[in-house]
This record gives sequence, C-alpha cells and structure tokens, in this order.
Amino acid sequence: MLTFESISKTQEFSLSLRRKGIKIALVPTMGFLHEGHMSLVKMARMHADFVMLSIFVNPTQFGPNEDFSKYPRDFEGDSELCLKHGVDLIFHPDADEMYPDLSSTWVEETILSKPLCGKSRPTHFRGVCTVVVKLFNATLPDIAIFGEKDYQQAAVIKRMVRDLNFPVKILSVPIVREHDGLAMSSRNKYLSPDERQNALAICKSLDEARKMAMEGELSSSLLAETVKLRISQAGGNIDYIEIVNSETLLPEESVSKNSLIAVAAYFGGTRLIDNCFLIHKNIEY
Repeated sequence: MLTFESISKTQEFSLSLRRKGIKIALVPTMGFLHEGHMSLVKMARMHADFVMLSIFVNPTQFGPNEDFSKYPRDFEGDSELCLKHGVDLIFHPDADEMYPDLSSTWVEETILSKPLCGKSRPTHFRGVCTVVVKLFNATLPDIAIFGEKDYQQAAVIKRMVRDLNFPVKILSVPIVREHDGLAMSSRNKYLSPDERQNALAICKSLDEARKMAMEGELSSSLLAETVKLRISQAGGNIDYIEIVNSETLLPEESVSKNSLIAVAAYFGGTRLIDNCFLIHKNIEY
C-alpha cells in the first residue's frame, strides 16, 4: 500500500494509471476510520481496479466553535485498517498542501445545500464542495464513493458533479450501523456510556416512524413529532427533524414514495445525524 502527501505526486501517479487503462476509485474520508468507511472501500473495489482513500480533516467545512481541533485522528490505526481491507493508496495531505497561502476560490452548490444541515451550518457545504473538487483534481478518479449517512452531502456532491461536468461517477453506500442500530460515525467516540445508550433513541424513533408510514400514517408533522418526542425524552437536543423529498430535499407535508426523514440531534456536546426512507428507497438524482 502506498501513501502520498503531495498533490503533484498523486496526480502524476494517477495519470500513469489512467494511461494504462486502470480504473481508479476514490473514497474521500476525514479519517478515524471504522467499518462504515470500509463498506465504501468494498464498493470501490467492486467497481474499480485501483482504490485510493483520502484522509484529510478539512478545516473549511467546520464552522466557528465546531470540533475541528478535537476531531479524532489516528493515522496509524487508519493505515492498518486500509491495508487489511485492500486499499491501494492513501492520499494524506496536510492543510498547507490543500489550501496554499491566499487561497480565495470556492465551489458552492446553492440549492440542495441550503436545507437540513445547511440551516445550522451555513458554510459547511461550501467547504465540502471545495475540498471534494480539490480531491478529485488531486487523485483523478473515475469513481468516487460516499456514504448515505451523510445523505445531503451525497446529494450535493452528485449535483455538483452533474452541474460542473466532472467525469466522475458518484456511488453511494447504505448506512452501516452498530449492532444495536446506532449509525456508525467517527464522532461516536465523543459519547459517554450514558450518552451512547441514550443516542439509540435516534435510530429507534426512525424505525418507529417508518413502521407508522408503512402502516398508513402519511402525515409528515405527526411522524416528525413522534421522532421529536422520543429523542427529547432520551435527553437529545434536536437540531432538526424533517421529512423531505429525497430528490429535492424540500419539505413534504404528506409522505410519498420518495420521502426521506432526516435527523440531527445533540447528545451531550456530540452532534449526530441519521436518516431513513419511509416507504421506498431506489432513488436516482
């Protein structure tokens, strides 16, 4: 397994692979890897000849007073996990390599990035789009893999790639959960044992809402209120609970076959996100 820190060296290497007809897949991450990330690697291996994984804690997608400085990092552990799961190359630049002095260019998607996480984190997706473009330009992939836990992020990236004509196919992978249902996240490390147990209210309440919808309850407000009550009773501080159209991310008053319920809530100081389709899942956008 190779590890590169230089953009120019990575570009040169990727170009040499492409000239040989070798198909490249990229798995962009911020590190502190877990089995959810490895599900992305597995998908990448299925669709490409050469798998690159990037590890870069991107400062521009963190807002003021967010957790950039304490975001968990474990490059040695990440490398061992990548080697075990067949990653061919880790791209691990530092901030100075990715953002030279006086950087002043941004990439911004202006519709899908505004609701949900975009309301409370207004600069987040500008940072995400900008760093993903930089990663694409550094690694020159044919395919890039994203997780559906960050459903809005995947939607924003797919729209950006479409709108800007990037020759990169975007694939998404379903949420990977812990044995008890909690969505895997690098931030789960922050949770105390009690907070970890209480946070199960997120996935349990989503399951309850899905069952209600499948049984015929189509009122978005009633379903959202059910989820809100369960999470609040468990001590969660809710950022948002919304039922949206999975293509437009606009709110829906009544559940349709394309409805997604998305949640962001704090347990202690840890912000967790989760989502699920209420009736149907096979969505392309």
